[in-house]
Amino acid sequence: MSQNILFIASEMTPFIKTGGLGDVVGSLPKSLIHEDVHVKVIIPLYSGINYQKYGLFKVMEGNCVEMGNCHEFFCVHQSNYIPSVETYFIEFNKYFDRNGVYDDKWSHTAYQDNAYRYAFFCRAALQVSKDLGYRPDVIHVHDWQTSLIPYYIKHDHDPFFARTKSLLTIHNLPYQGRFPSDVVPYAKIDWSDFHAGAFEDYGCINFLKGGLRFADKLNTVSPNYAHEILTPEFGAGLDFLLRERQNDLCGILNGIDTQLWNPSKDLIIPERYSADSFTKGKQRNKEELVRRTGLSSTSQPIFGMAVRLAEQKGIGMLSQCIEPVLNTMQCQFVIMGQGDQWAQNYFESLPKKYPGRISVQIGFDPEMEHWIDAGSDFSLVPSIYEPCGLKQMVSQTYGALPVGRATGGLDDTIYNYNEYYGVGTGFKFKDISPMALYNTIGWANATYFDRPEHINTMRHLAMKQNYSWSKSSNDYKKLYQKMSGGY
Repeated sequence: MSQNILFIASEMTPFIKTGGLGDVVGSLPKSLIHEDVHVKVIIPLYSGINYQKYGLFKVMEGNCVEMGNCHEFFCVHQSNYIPSVETYFIEFNKYFDRNGVYDDKWSHTAYQDNAYRYAFFCRAALQVSKDLGYRPDVIHVHDWQTSLIPYYIKHDHDPFFARTKSLLTIHNLPYQGRFPSDVVPYAKIDWSDFHAGAFEDYGCINFLKGGLRFADKLNTVSPNYAHEILTPEFGAGLDFLLRERQNDLCGILNGIDTQLWNPSKDLIIPERYSADSFTKGKQRNKEELVRRTGLSSTSQPIFGMAVRLAEQKGIGMLSQCIEPVLNTMQCQFVIMGQGDQWAQNYFESLPKKYPGRISVQIGFDPEMEHWIDAGSDFSLVPSIYEPCGLKQMVSQTYGALPVGRATGGLDDTIYNYNEYYGVGTGFKFKDISPMALYNTIGWANATYFDRPEHINTMRHLAMKQNYSWSKSSNDYKKLYQKMSGGY
């Protein structure tokens, strides 16, 4: 049965991206098209989107949306850059003509009117669906930025959406969109719904909390994380609500874009290679990574890391054990990322202290990320929590074996090394402690030197894993059908 699915999200690769949410919204619709599903996507038109590169063109102007205490007028643009996925952009310069997405690019300070920006976007996106005459069977929304939409569908009783169901995907639960309650009138939220069972959160409004209450179905981006968020440890204060709705909650593992991340076709890396023939290519890429980063050895293992420098990603643990590692083990590090200022300052100081042993690049270079995956022997992913994580999937695809904590999607996608049989796709630890990370890095490092045949077997197994969107998109299709009464 053919279905109409409408994605409404705050970002979408390749147009605009700050994290994994953008990757999912950029990849999943493309995969669904081959599953007999019609898809349209609506995102804001941020000033950072390259209008010419992505072939945007204006399709509507003078569109009007009724907010709670005023009317807002906006324009709509379209791009066909992604084949078969019509993508629409809401132009409203008052809220989106800025130098960052959620915060100021220079000061990293969150915009003070984010509640107003995304309340407007939610209502305007529904208006665009009506103006296009596109009646969705399911509206698929993502994280707090679009969490008001399930409420509007239920509360407004608009005949156009009478048969429309809503699915809310939780990409990162701690980010909930918690704001002062002065946005309630503008957002057109009834004060009778501003209570602890819906939007109210200690006197503030919590966008995600309301979405969790009013969405027809909920899902998150890995099966393990769907179980973890039911507990106080990982529930970010909303575990009580998630436990109430656990029969409507499921976990569907994210996939990766296998056109972008494929070492046998990757034109960015120095030499291409495949799971069946990787020895020469992997070594050649390692040599080039050593040259480019100023490391000193092509015979010592390289631990690569390309992540946001934030506590969630285990940066605190790494900062406490990386120097003991460098002082006691024969290995090297390549670290790229940006984030917490203390972390940037600390890791930037290490290359002078350990010349030729560690390379640090503050900032993010998409091309360099390919080089790191292709040239590294191991990939560091020691997250405190990880809803899904794409890094460990990409790294395995390139034969860089992940060293990660057994949590969320990391636990779902890394098969721990078995020394007896010499198999696995990575090295895992459980405890949130610098010593656990130190010991696991040491375990991987010793395996590299003492059991190189096991490393080769593991690389082959890791590169053979199928992390494409094919299975996940089929799971989403079944969920959409179930929601809309398909079976």
